[in-house]
Parts: sequence; C-alpha cells; structure tokens
Amino acid sequence: MVAAFVASAAGAPAPQGPSYTADGRMVFPKAYRSWVYLSTGMDMSYVDRAGDPDMHVLDNVFVNPAAYEAFRRTGRWPDKTVMILEARRAIQNGSINKRGRFQADVVAREVHVKDQARFKATGGWAFFGFEGAGEAPARMIPADAGCIACHEGHAAVDTTFVQFYPTLLPLAREKQTLSAAYLKEESAVK
Repeated sequence: MVAAFVASAAGAPAPQGPSYTADGRMVFPKAYRSWVYLSTGMDMSYVDRAGDPDMHVLDNVFVNPAAYEAFRRTGRWPDKTVMILEARRAIQNGSINKRGRFQADVVAREVHVKDQARFKATGGWAFFGFEGAGEAPARMIPADAGCIACHEGHAAVDTTFVQFYPTLLPLAREKQTLSAAYLKEESAVK
C-alpha cells in the first residue's frame, strides 16, 4: 500500500494533499509526475467550440497515491484528493516519426482538488488553473466559471470524470459508486 506521505530530499515527509499560500492560492504540486497516472485523452473538449483544427492536445491525468489507493478500496475519492490534468501539444513529424502524434510542451495544467473544509460551498471540490508550465501559486477558478456545474452534471464518480479512466471505471462499477447522472448519460449513448 502506498504510504500517505512521500519522503522529500531532506528526509522529512512531504504531504501528498493540497497546500495553499496564506491568501488561499494553491501551491503547485511539483512532484505530480511521480504520482499515479490515470489516462491520456486526445483533443478532448466538453463544449462545442471551433478551435485551431491543426492544433492537437493530449491531456494526461495524475492523482496523488494516497487518494488512488483509497479509491481502489472504496470506489470513492477521499478528502485531500489532488488530480492534475496536464495538457501538452500533440505534434507529428519529429525525429523518425512518420505517422501519429507524440507529446511536446505543456500548454496548461489544471488541478481538481477535494478539500471538504475549505470548499464547502462547492461540495468540497475546487479547480485551480496554472498557466502553461508555470508553477506560481494559482487562484481558484471561480465556482461560477462552469467547471463545478459541468463536473456535478456529468462526472461518473464524485465530480470526477472516472468514465475516462479505463482502470478505474470497472472498479467504480464493481463498487457501485457511479453517479445517477453518469448512468443516465451512459444508457443514452448505448
């Protein structure tokens, strides 16, 4: 089982959960690439919007190990879950590649965090956006920006899009933790 803490370079435990500045901005979790990888999506969008047809993006999703282990046991996300969506340009014609796309530079990173004491007004969840590859502390994305409402209305489990995480969706089915909204959407697609 993954421990609730990871050792830092100095040997002191470093928390896996969210960390904030005194003014409420989220501190970017720099070690996220050593967390559990959940999935990659290509050119995913939740709204119909015309964009640059020649720009492609791959979204990688990571979650802190303690939250992942709790989800595996229960089918639900525990308090202090931190999920990172890392958006990277998908490019082609590099090196010996003749077909397909591969990941390049980071264009954005978003954090979806469960902190029930801090975000009571939004069901315990909040979003933070980090510009490009920047790591400066970020302000919370306003609740009325639509992220929370979209996730509440379409997420498979606890405001998270588990439907796009192929190793977790079967587990959520088994644990019977899929939301009614997701099950309704899923039946409409079949």
